[in-house]
Amino acid sequence: MTAPGELTLTVGAPANGGSCVARHDGRVVFVRYALPGERVRARVTVDRGSYWHAEAVEVVEPSDDRRASLCPIAGVHGAGCCDLAFVEPTAARALKAEVVSNQLARLGNYQWSGVVDPLSSVGPTGWRTRVRLDVGADGRAGFHRYRSDELVADLNCAQLPSGMTDGLAATVWPPGAQLHVVVDDDGQRHVVRTARSRRRTSTEVVEGSYEAVQRVGRHSWQVPVTAFWQAHRDAARTYSALVGDWAQLDPGMTAWDLYGGVGVFAAVLADAVGESGLVVSVDSSRAASGTACATLAELGQVSVITDSVRRALAGQRRAADVAVLDPPRGGAGREVIDLLAAAEVPRVVHIGCEVASFARDVGLYRQHGYAVEKITVFDSFPLTHHTECVALFTR
Repeated sequence: MTAPGELTLTVGAPANGGSCVARHDGRVVFVRYALPGERVRARVTVDRGSYWHAEAVEVVEPSDDRRASLCPIAGVHGAGCCDLAFVEPTAARALKAEVVSNQLARLGNYQWSGVVDPLSSVGPTGWRTRVRLDVGADGRAGFHRYRSDELVADLNCAQLPSGMTDGLAATVWPPGAQLHVVVDDDGQRHVVRTARSRRRTSTEVVEGSYEAVQRVGRHSWQVPVTAFWQAHRDAARTYSALVGDWAQLDPGMTAWDLYGGVGVFAAVLADAVGESGLVVSVDSSRAASGTACATLAELGQVSVITDSVRRALAGQRRAADVAVLDPPRGGAGREVIDLLAAAEVPRVVHIGCEVASFARDVGLYRQHGYAVEKITVFDSFPLTHHTECVALFTR
């Protein structure tokens, strides 16, 4: 069947990725910008043969959970930044919980019926402290439309605090450049422009400095503006406190901090194991490892390794009492989890920023005899379909 241009559909359950599921003549249609129970007129955007992707261009019968969008630039004709900005925030968290439950059951063979918790009291807007903007052929910085190279040059995304992008929209930038904008824990704005050529990437500090000040507990990091740090202003502190609590380390113990980045979790683990313990922090990024070494230099119990997690685990000779993993969106995967199980790590704290990868990894741990002690899910990216999932495994 050739995909029609537009359909009138009654929308069903939420799916991973920000869409809801509808059906047309037995074919699944994933509809963005729609809510369960709504009747919408939808435009088909992608034909995958066995299923279609579509976007709601008119709401015929709205849900009670629909509200005026909190983001002025998001939506069908706008940017892809805030794909759930039209949903009442409490209802949006319920939708996310339903998706997490479905993915855990389908991919992890695990039944979960919890809730998605607000990360902090900041609220659904103004929470982001780091953003990357692309520059179009016209020299204007902007956000991408959903799955498109086209940019929206209006920078008033609701995720951003007031003043974060002031002056950037009015400036003409080199086409193809990227702008990295950070408001750090001192309230200082930093803007760094990068541009790629065939041979190298050039970097220019436009405002502030190349490194931003970030603080968690008693430690302070100088993090490159172009490097990874949690986007939500309260995420690093919240996750760090949770990891410290769930790790249950005593002085003299050994902890592995895998995909450790700049060492945020290594710091709290090091405080727990004390000078007689050991924390091995592993990350493949030289820049991140360098920042970890500089920040945690006074902690002799921390060993920072720049390598893949797989190779680093294969080379460990001292058993770990706890492993903490915060992998990228693709998750840890079978090979790394096999190595953790073979090393007989009795306690694992695993953080996942993509629910399908997280659910798959939950299933892999359980295949090795790990029990799921706790799962906490945070609404770490309000106005979007994304969540952050944290699981505690024991064996």
